[in-house]
Amino acid sequence: GTTLTISSNHWIMAWTGLEINTLAILPLIAKSHHPRAIEAATKYFLVQAAASALVLFSSMTNAWHTGQWDITQLTHPTSSVILTSAIAMKLGLVPFHFWFPEVLQGSSLPTGLLLSTAMKFPPLTLLFLTSHSLDPTLLTLMAIMSTALGGWMGLNQTQIRKILAFSSISHLGWMAIIIAFNPKLTMLNFYLYSLMTATVFLTLNTMKVTKLPSLMTAWTKTPSLNAMLLLALLSLAGLPPLTGFLPKWLIIQELTKQEMALAATIISLLSLLSLFFYLRLAYCATITLPPHTTNHIKLWH
Repeated sequence: GTTLTISSNHWIMAWTGLEINTLAILPLIAKSHHPRAIEAATKYFLVQAAASALVLFSSMTNAWHTGQWDITQLTHPTSSVILTSAIAMKLGLVPFHFWFPEVLQGSSLPTGLLLSTAMKFPPLTLLFLTSHSLDPTLLTLMAIMSTALGGWMGLNQTQIRKILAFSSISHLGWMAIIIAFNPKLTMLNFYLYSLMTATVFLTLNTMKVTKLPSLMTAWTKTPSLNAMLLLALLSLAGLPPLTGFLPKWLIIQELTKQEMALAATIISLLSLLSLFFYLRLAYCATITLPPHTTNHIKLWH
């Protein structure tokens, strides 16, 4: 499905790829047969089906007005706005973000990793291909709202999957703000984000941790993995010596070149909100000593 979407020139083929992707991930979400998982799968299916319908609708409107089914020729303003909303819905950008934390919370950690990275690649590719005709104002608004909401909503969570979902939403804000000006930076940001998120998800999966309290005892079981988790989280937060700072730096530089210094300032300040919950995760994982002696088997002895 992903390959079909990213390699197609025709809107119908791109849409087919998105549909195949959606249908393929559903069994993975519903795999655990838990009521939460089934609910998550249902939510995911409804949202993605609606978004796919909107993608089809926008491409048909464009074809109706211009006679073009080519993805790069999305020139009609209405269809480009509809497409932006459809892709925002697929990705979980604010104001279409409600489904994402719920779905991530209902699925297992490996499936959550797929949802946060691989499933976002095809819609982002479509945005990349149509980036020259997208509306920068709309994207900037959505991006700033995503970064703000991803930061604020993540502060009050104890479920790690939900925290990671909100972190994903705020990262998407960084990707959306720059795509109309420099799409390559969006892709760079996405690749680095995927790499760091994969590190975090796989580490948590190895430790079998999904809540903050159980993260506090993780250092007794796997100390080396814990140190890596700390670095990955701080890198996701975008702290300067680490890799995660690179896309942020380049994006801020590009925004200043485009004379959007205000937007750059706002989005940088809003990313401090998400820095807070990354720091709390890192603190719980590495520095906190649990109040009682642990009965865990020490895997490293």
